[in-house]
Amino acid sequence: MPTRSGKTLLAMGAAAALVLAACNGDDDAEGTGEPSGLAWATSDTGSAGHSALVALASMLNDQWDGPEIDVLPTAGAVQSVNGYAMGEFAGYYGADVAFEEMAGDTGRFEDFSDRAEREPVQSFWAYPMETGLAVHARDADELSGWGDLAGEEVFTGPRPWDVRANLERAMDAVDVGHSYVEVDNDVAGSALEGGDVRAIIAYTAGESDPPPWLTEAELQTDLHVLNPDEGEVDELERQGFELVEVDASVFGSDVGGDTAMLVPFFYGFHVGVDELDEDAMYEKLTVISDNVEQLAQADGSFDILAEDMAEMQRRGVEAAIDDVEVHPGLARWMADAGVWDEAWDDRIAQP
Repeated sequence: MPTRSGKTLLAMGAAAALVLAACNGDDDAEGTGEPSGLAWATSDTGSAGHSALVALASMLNDQWDGPEIDVLPTAGAVQSVNGYAMGEFAGYYGADVAFEEMAGDTGRFEDFSDRAEREPVQSFWAYPMETGLAVHARDADELSGWGDLAGEEVFTGPRPWDVRANLERAMDAVDVGHSYVEVDNDVAGSALEGGDVRAIIAYTAGESDPPPWLTEAELQTDLHVLNPDEGEVDELERQGFELVEVDASVFGSDVGGDTAMLVPFFYGFHVGVDELDEDAMYEKLTVISDNVEQLAQADGSFDILAEDMAEMQRRGVEAAIDDVEVHPGLARWMADAGVWDEAWDDRIAQP
């Protein structure tokens, strides 16, 4: 299996090829000059979402008989969801935390229902991301849980990002009122070192990879992960949050303790029933399942998908079932894999 750096080189090569194809604008068979493939929006170049979709599109374009996928970077996942809803893209990069806001016309999706031309549909869940908190080592002994940050200044991530939304909703669930302070990712560690904030967000992708900016922050200051205490864990679980224990060795330095207890949410690359019908989606998911090891070798974000693709779909659907309907092709694939819940039958999207 390629090393992490080897995976990066593979993804960079695939990205270059797909960007070149997009720039050349693969024309349709009639020669109209219109792109013939699926215009699939994701987050910006250099992000986890962009590199993951590049790897997925590269594999599908090689192994699947469906339409060619053109990867379109945008300013962020939320913009891709909005763009899909406005008919600008055929596919998008969406998270369950964004779907929750979207369904309620809240947060980053205020008045969404008044603007949307169509409703997003969930069709393929790719990987989890896991969020938590880190503090300075000098404060670690006096902080026993998230509640000790009540009233403190905390950087929970850049304002538009899904990781921030996920951490904020988890902190709200256990009544950790705090003062949000926005700082540039590049100086987050320095802000913690200087006492400008008491805590910062810490997160991983696929229970293994922290973002590059957090790795940089570890060089700027002495980070320790602050886990929720036992009572907070119980309350989070009572309110339906999932928690995972991530081996602390995934971080670049000693972050105190052996495990980081983080709250996952789920990202997927989705299309609607107008873009792919039930049979086409089922075939696409089958191709992904058949080639998931290759996909994980190209991009480590898919490692958990490779361990159990059916379980990854179950977790994603369960997290978003109240907020967005399920593509019928995904529902059938999950039923065949033995992970579909018949209680969800009335949440299957109709053509």
